Amino acid sequence: MTPKHKALQIASALVAILALLLAACGPAATTEAPPPATEAPPPATEAPPPATQAPAPTEVAMDWSHATSAEEGGGMDALIAAAQEEGTVTTIALPHDWCNYGEVIETFKSTYGLEVNELDPNAGSNDELEAIKANKDNPGPQAPDVVDVGVAFGPTATDEGLITPYKVEGFDSIAGPKNEDGYWYADYGGVLVFQVNSDLVDPIPQDWADLLNPEYNGMVALAGDPRSSNQAAQTVMAAALANGGTLDDVGPGLDFFKQLNDAGNFVPVITDTGIFGKGEVAITFAWDYLGKAAADTFAGNPPVEIVYPQSGILGGFYVQAVSAYAPHPAAARLWQEFLYSDEGQQIWMKGYCVPSRFADMAARGVIAQELLDKMPAPEVMTAAIFPSVDQLSAMRARVAEEWDSAVGVDVVDTTP
Repeated sequence: MTPKHKALQIASALVAILALLLAACGPAATTEAPPPATEAPPPATEAPPPATQAPAPTEVAMDWSHATSAEEGGGMDALIAAAQEEGTVTTIALPHDWCNYGEVIETFKSTYGLEVNELDPNAGSNDELEAIKANKDNPGPQAPDVVDVGVAFGPTATDEGLITPYKVEGFDSIAGPKNEDGYWYADYGGVLVFQVNSDLVDPIPQDWADLLNPEYNGMVALAGDPRSSNQAAQTVMAAALANGGTLDDVGPGLDFFKQLNDAGNFVPVITDTGIFGKGEVAITFAWDYLGKAAADTFAGNPPVEIVYPQSGILGGFYVQAVSAYAPHPAAARLWQEFLYSDEGQQIWMKGYCVPSRFADMAARGVIAQELLDKMPAPEVMTAAIFPSVDQLSAMRARVAEEWDSAVGVDVVDTTP
């Protein structure tokens, strides 16, 4: 299969999924399909170039905290200069092995000469919003400039006035859930899988029902607290789909985890690469891009098998936003511009993530075969079920409210 053929196959699957997703989301979300092959492709969205010198001073300094685009603030050179004057951008909840964020951060730093102040890399989506709330009046190093959260948290953050609108230069080519005013928009997506230590597990489970079998006693754990973690809460939703539930009824997923706990198979700790690597947990749930990145990191010690379950195949996106209380408003916006440039999007692809501008880049033929090989197979993307923003919000609220009473176990973080 040629690079262009595979790219167009994946792009077609992604666009079909997004059409269904966005129809369910209603008017608050919009998407752009890639242009027809007969039309001239749109120009590439390039990473904003590093400034070689600051622009001539102006009489009135631009207040970037209210800028809704780079153009509104005087253009990309002005944005870069203002960001470099601020000197730092503060991020939160960005593990270096999540979507290849380690390379994203280092490339951003070397390109623009800014520092990146990294807050708690293991924080969940709810923790990110709480960090904004807790530091509204504190422009110090604990206040995040930007957040990367589950889709359901975007509307919540908007309604609570925690984020501010900003449209990157490539906004119109973003395919995925997004707020039409630019408060939040999709950055990347993937599919939930089983991540299995094949040294400790035999046979390898192929579906959700298998996990209830006695041979998996004390082996299965979540990758977050479902009461606050987007990934963990969506794992409960996937279990619901595999056990007679729907996108509007997560109850069977809660019942499943109660059964898993009652059987002695569930380990109530938050699993990270350290816990998994030491064999304390043998089976966990992860977005496929995280599972594949973990397998690369372990390099066979332990060996990792990634299983796309036979039922309950759930897809999901994350979204980016700028804090309304960002201490470094220009740097926050420059960070967004970099993430949504062709360069930033393809760094994410190195980490197995399907970026939200994938269809646009595929239509222009700018994606190398080695990156296409890291993407999920088109048939996986087609089979995956993507919940709407409203369905995710309702699910998240129900899981947070009912987990303790329905499952009866506290999922704890055991990291020092």
